[in-house]
Amino acid sequence: MREALVNARIGRRVAPALPLGVVLFALAWVAYEAFGDGFGIDGGVPDWIRVTLAGLTLAGLYFVIASGFTLIFGLMRVVNMAHGSLYLLGAYAAFEFQQQHLIGWGFGVVVSSLAVGLVGLAVHQLFLRWNQGQELRQALITIALSFIFADQMLAYFGGAQHYVRPPGALAGNADFGIYCTSGGIFGGTCLTFPWFRFFALAVAVAVALALVVVIRRTRFGMIVRAGVDDRAMTSACGIDIDRANAVAFFLGSSLAGLGGSLAGVFLVIAPGEDADFLLKALIVVIIGGMGSFGGAALGALALGLVETWAPQYLPGGWSNYSILLTFLLLVFVLAVRPFGLFGRAT
Repeated sequence: MREALVNARIGRRVAPALPLGVVLFALAWVAYEAFGDGFGIDGGVPDWIRVTLAGLTLAGLYFVIASGFTLIFGLMRVVNMAHGSLYLLGAYAAFEFQQQHLIGWGFGVVVSSLAVGLVGLAVHQLFLRWNQGQELRQALITIALSFIFADQMLAYFGGAQHYVRPPGALAGNADFGIYCTSGGIFGGTCLTFPWFRFFALAVAVAVALALVVVIRRTRFGMIVRAGVDDRAMTSACGIDIDRANAVAFFLGSSLAGLGGSLAGVFLVIAPGEDADFLLKALIVVIIGGMGSFGGAALGALALGLVETWAPQYLPGGWSNYSILLTFLLLVFVLAVRPFGLFGRAT
């Protein structure tokens, strides 16, 4: 009996240490590959800067999308498996506005986000409001809706890949003025990175700050959180929970549309991207913990860096398996924190 208790105690200590050791080894490997040849222009630092910036900006996009999923799934406890379809609908809407020259790019992003928010609100009012607390039924309904949305978008936009052109002010690359090469009659080139990706990262930071203020500091946020913890008591206080949930669902859907309209500039818009981004939003929320926007930010950062670092720094024969690291990341986090990094048992 005593030996079993000792073994269980050792297991509880070793289990969290193993994933942490793997993470530290992975960081050390990236550092060796990036800085092993020195910090000069002939080393790996310029590529590391580009890849890391790509990971950070991709993480910002993931956060915008996953924050809407966190609001709907993590806080409201509504299982919306059509969240990826709302993302793709936002991307197609921004593309259509630009192709038809209806409005400028900035207004197109705003209108696309609001339009997707209205679609999400309609889904909530027509199908999900009547099934609050019935997760399986919600999942089945929204999975069916995601197939309907996917078929309709495929029928209207076709199977070709589309992109959204960035506005003139955000086109081109930022020149850092470092790691410059001198060469030839055309002159040298310096380390650069697309301006629009910086803009997308700034939008993600603004969304994060706004969500923290709205959820933690406003009466609306308190109503949403109170309604999740004790719906009956909140309703007994004379508060309209259904209206608060409708507004929250509209905001979460709008964030999915905002992410899609931003992603259309530097990622492909094509059938199948809805399922891909739904999976990534799920991974971010699970890693960060249910209902935690700070956890969603950290989960998005981890996912973005893993997706950009892995193809660059894995050994040559292993680069094709970089996609597996996304799921290994999920396994390692859940081994240490079963409810996510900032989640709690409910």
